[in-house]
Amino acid sequence: MKIGFVQFCPIFGKKEENLERVEKLIRKEEADLLVLPELFNTGYVFANKEELRSLAEKLPEGETSRFLLELSRQKKTSLVFGIAEKAKNKLYNSAVLLTPEGVKGVYRKLHLFDQEKFLFDPGENEPEVFDGGRVKIGMMICFDWRFPEVSRVLALKGAEIICHPSNLVLSYAQEAMRTRSLENRVFTITCNRIGEEDRAKRKLSFTGKSQIIEPEGKILFRASQDKEEVGVVEIDPFSARDKKLTENNYIFDDRRPEFYKRLLTK
Repeated sequence: MKIGFVQFCPIFGKKEENLERVEKLIRKEEADLLVLPELFNTGYVFANKEELRSLAEKLPEGETSRFLLELSRQKKTSLVFGIAEKAKNKLYNSAVLLTPEGVKGVYRKLHLFDQEKFLFDPGENEPEVFDGGRVKIGMMICFDWRFPEVSRVLALKGAEIICHPSNLVLSYAQEAMRTRSLENRVFTITCNRIGEEDRAKRKLSFTGKSQIIEPEGKILFRASQDKEEVGVVEIDPFSARDKKLTENNYIFDDRRPEFYKRLLTK
C-alpha cells in the first residue's frame, strides 16, 4: 500500500486556487492514501467568526468535498483533508476521510489551539476508526498531538494508520508524533503546511516537516521545513496489528487500566 502527504502553502481565502494547487501537486503521483493539511482550502488565521463562517462548508455537499471526490475517483486515491465545517449553527475544525465512494468519516477536532477557541466549536464525540478499504484509518488534527489519549483511543479501536492534518507552529510536535507511533505501534502521517500568515494582527510561521512514521518510531519520510513536497512511501499496513514487543509483552494486553482511573477525571 502506498501512503503519503501533500505539503504546500495554502493562500488564505482562495479556495479555488488551493484546490487547483493540490490537483497539480498530485497529478503525477500514485498513492492509495494521501493526507492534506489542516484547513488546507481556506488558510488558518481567520479575523473573526463571521469570516470563518463565510468560508466554512457543509459536508458532504460543499464545493471542496465535491471537487476532491472527483479527484479521488480520477486518481483512485483516498484523501484525508482538513476543512472548516459548517453544521447547523456550529463551526468545527474537521478532518474528512474521502474515498472514491464518498465521505467515509468525519472527525471534529477535540483540542482547540489558542485563538481557535474563540472561532470553532470543539468536537463532541470520541474519535472513531473508519474503513479505508484495505486498512483501518483514524484521524486527529494538529494540536491533538499534545494529548496522547487521542492516538491511544484510536489504536485501541484498531486504527492501523492515524492521519494527522496539521498547521503546526510549535517546533517539537513532529518528534512527539514519533512517540505516538511508537507507544501505539501504528503508522502516522502528519501533513503540515509551510509558509506564513500575517493578517488580523497575527503572524504565524508554519514548521513544515510533514512526515510518515512507522510503528517502531522510524521516520520513513520527512519533508523540508519550507518547500512544497509530496511524500509517498510503500508500507505493509498490517504490520501495525502486531502489538508484540517481546515474547512476553503485548503493549495493549500489558496495560493495567484499573490503575489509570485518574485519567477519567479533571
